[in-house]
Amino acid sequence: MTARTSPESARDIPEATVARLPVYLRALTTLSEQGTATCSSEDLAAAAGVNSAKLRKDLSYLGSYGTRGVGYDVDYLRYQIAREIGVTQDWPVVIVGIGNLGHALANYSGFRSRGFRVVALLDADPRRHEEVVAGVAVRAFDDLEQIVRDHAVAIGVIATPALAAQDVADRMVACGITSILNFAPAVLAVPDGVDVRKVDLSIELQILAYHEQRKAHGEPLAGEAVS
Repeated sequence: MTARTSPESARDIPEATVARLPVYLRALTTLSEQGTATCSSEDLAAAAGVNSAKLRKDLSYLGSYGTRGVGYDVDYLRYQIAREIGVTQDWPVVIVGIGNLGHALANYSGFRSRGFRVVALLDADPRRHEEVVAGVAVRAFDDLEQIVRDHAVAIGVIATPALAAQDVADRMVACGITSILNFAPAVLAVPDGVDVRKVDLSIELQILAYHEQRKAHGEPLAGEAVS
């Protein structure tokens, strides 16, 4: 089974909705594993951490999968969302930068269970070559072009230091990778047609620190009424 790519199946789904679909998929997977066959929009919204009106609006972009008075068929809706976001097919992924973070990503079991298969681990440091992480041998970064050709890789993960990230991104783009997940603390410049998602753990921690500081000083958080 592969994701739908025909023009007839394409829909203009808002980016914010696209960002929430994996959250709904995770919630549905958890419900299915707990033996839940059907659920209401309120139950699914609670499991996903959103309000039910927003959930119903998001799902309306996919079609009508709920039944009034019954709710959603958990497994069927899970399949429909998985198909929409393209994880009913097997996506080959390459990870560049096998330091501590790269090791952790390579060992992450969630990749395979969610439709992603790590086909290669690459590092510029020859001392890491032939090291095996999660059953995959670490290879030289210079092997990138051949690996992309051999496995038709479209998704690359960058887990290098910041100074190396742009060069890695340039090589990825040059050999045909069109989606990049960037864990390096650097802003990447890529051409049109290449999607970049940035994960910056330090920024997320700083945002939490901001909220902790506000709470410590008794200041109202965003959305709270001031009396």
